Amino acid sequence: MTDFIPPAKPLIGEEERAAVDRVMRSGMLAQGPEVKAFEEEFSAHFGLGRPCVAVNSGTSGQHLGLLSSGIGPGMEVIVPSFTFAATANSVALTGATPVFADIDPATFCLDPASVEASITERTAGIMPVHLYGHPAAMDELRRIADAHGLQLFEDAAQAHGASLHGTPVGAFGTFGMFSLYPTKNMTSGEGGMVSCATDEVERLMRLYRNQGMERQYHNEVVGFNNRMTDIHAAIGREQLKKVDAWTATRQRNAAYLSTNLAGVTTPPVADGAVHVYHQYTVRVADDRDGFAKALKDEYNVGSGMFYPVPNHRLTPFMAAVELPETERAAAECLSLPVHPSLSQGDLERIVEAVGALAKAGA
Repeated sequence: MTDFIPPAKPLIGEEERAAVDRVMRSGMLAQGPEVKAFEEEFSAHFGLGRPCVAVNSGTSGQHLGLLSSGIGPGMEVIVPSFTFAATANSVALTGATPVFADIDPATFCLDPASVEASITERTAGIMPVHLYGHPAAMDELRRIADAHGLQLFEDAAQAHGASLHGTPVGAFGTFGMFSLYPTKNMTSGEGGMVSCATDEVERLMRLYRNQGMERQYHNEVVGFNNRMTDIHAAIGREQLKKVDAWTATRQRNAAYLSTNLAGVTTPPVADGAVHVYHQYTVRVADDRDGFAKALKDEYNVGSGMFYPVPNHRLTPFMAAVELPETERAAAECLSLPVHPSLSQGDLERIVEAVGALAKAGA
C-alpha cells in the first residue's frame, strides 16, 4: 500500500522548537516581548499598513473585533452560510444576529447581489470570508457598505497573503481576522491576529483581550482572557519567515492540479485576485461523499469536506432562507491535498486517482 497523502499537514521545524525553548528559558511566558514583536512583524510582513493585535484564537479575534467595532444586541451582520460556524458564532456572541447571504459559485465567497438583498434597517455590517484563501469581492462589497452606511469586516482566517487588485486581505475592513490554527497556511500552535483600521478599534481590542485593562487593576470594560502567550508568538514569528515559500509551493501545486485534473470542476481565480490555496476545492457533481471514500479506500488519498452543513442549517442558526448556491456547494465541494509537503509523486497520484474515479463515475 502506498503511503497515505493527508489533506493537511502542519510544518514545524527546529527553528520553532528553538524559539519555544528560548521563551521557556526567559521566564516571560505570557503577553511579553514576543507577542509585541509578532504583532509588528505580522503587519509588516503582509503589508497591512495598520496595527495588529494578537489573541489566543481566530474565533476570539473575530469576536473581539466585532465588539471593538461596536457590534451588539439589536444589530445584524450579513455573513456567508457556507463557512465554518465560528463566523456566525462570533456575531451571535456579541448579541447581534448573523444574517446569511448566498455565495458566488466560482469563488465560494459572498455574492454582493445577495448581500445587498439581505440588508435591513438593523444591518450594521457585512463580514465576508476569504474562503479557502481566495479574496472576497471586496471592491463591490465596499461600494455596497458605503452606499448603505455599513461597516465592512473581514474573516481572513484562511487567507494569509491573499490580495485583490494589489491590496492585501486584512487591509479592507474595520478589522481583519487571521487564524493561526495548526492547519492554516501558517500557525502559532493556536492563536489569531487581528488587523485594526483605527486607533480606537486597536485600543478596544487590547482592552477586551486582557480583562478590560490597559493598566493593571484599572479595568475600563468587561473583558476576556483572550491573550496570546509568548510561546505561541515565538512559533508564529518563525513561521512568518517561511510562509511566503510555503504559499508559492501551494500555488505551484494548485497550478499543476488545475492543469492536469479531469472529470471535476477546478477552482477559478477572479481577475486581480491572488489565491493562497489554504484549500484546493473542486466540485464533484455526483456522489461527492462516495468519491471521497473511494479516494481514500482505493488510492490512499485524503480529502476534506468544507463545509457539508451550511450555517443556516445548524441548530443554533436555523433560518428559512433560500441559498441555492450555498446548498449546491455544500453537496459538491471536496478539498484535495495542496499543502507544501506534497511530492511530485503525490501530485501525480492525486491526478491519477481523481481522473480514474471521475471516469468510472465513482
